Amino acid sequence: MVLLRGMTYFIIFCASWMFMDIAVKGAGTVFSTHFPFVNVEFLTGSPQTLHVFEWKGEHMEIADDAFRIWATENGVDAATFKTETYAYSGGGILPAIVGTVILVIGAMIIALFLGILSAIYLSEYARDSIFIRAVRLSIVNLAGVPSIVYGLFGMGLFVLFLGWGVSLAAGWFTLAFMVLPIIITASEQSLRAVPKGFREGALALGATKWQTIRTNVLPYAMPGILTSSVLSVARVAGETAPIMFTAAYAMRDKMPWQVDSLGGFFKQGVMALPYHIYVVSSKIPQNEYTSRMQYGTALVFMMVVAGIAILSIYLRQRARERYRW
Repeated sequence: MVLLRGMTYFIIFCASWMFMDIAVKGAGTVFSTHFPFVNVEFLTGSPQTLHVFEWKGEHMEIADDAFRIWATENGVDAATFKTETYAYSGGGILPAIVGTVILVIGAMIIALFLGILSAIYLSEYARDSIFIRAVRLSIVNLAGVPSIVYGLFGMGLFVLFLGWGVSLAAGWFTLAFMVLPIIITASEQSLRAVPKGFREGALALGATKWQTIRTNVLPYAMPGILTSSVLSVARVAGETAPIMFTAAYAMRDKMPWQVDSLGGFFKQGVMALPYHIYVVSSKIPQNEYTSRMQYGTALVFMMVVAGIAILSIYLRQRARERYRW
């Protein structure tokens, strides 16, 4: 008992230390000491090259767009003026924030829709047989498959075979399939937890089986289903491998809605916070400027995931208060 308690406290301590380290180091990038006390450029701009140089005895750190404006105002040729440049270390991460939110919302809508329907079939309609047992066993096993396998599956099926290319649609379905086993399992257990009397009472009053499930079973199972969605949100938002193969770009200045047609919205790739952290951390030379971008992005990423999870928890609590038995 003492050993287990000590291991639990040690894990909590390590996790708290990690989150605290990210919060402290990332706060210097995300927040500022003057009004409005947040780094507006970091939260609203696009990733850019950072120019570092000395000018009239003053140390200057300017992102690429601002550097070109500065060069024009000071009569300097931006193409020939010698500066130290650091890729992805200037500007902001707004495209990555927007891309992450869109990927999470789209994937969760698809996963919840398919997962709830599958759980309803397995719980309410399917008869116990060798085939159904094999299906349930497969679902449990799929929950433990590494995310990189889902990434390769999504690339092979959606990107190459179906010809969707690196796009939002490919990323949505890949991420949805990745969390589908968790949602199916949790949803089926939640449906089975609803007392049989709810079903029998509705059937006795003349309701059809689907009406019974829709009005007397599913609403009371929603708190448990939303609990699984909270866990799935964190996994969907934090995965790098699936979106790296199917949906994410290292650099994209345009917002997802800046397209010519509705079809173009689904066929385009986006930036995403986990992939941006991966690129900044491993694909470019490391220095103090990239470190600031890394920790700032990680802090914003944690805040975005926490915000989506809190919203899911709020919806679950509302459903739990509304439907009690």
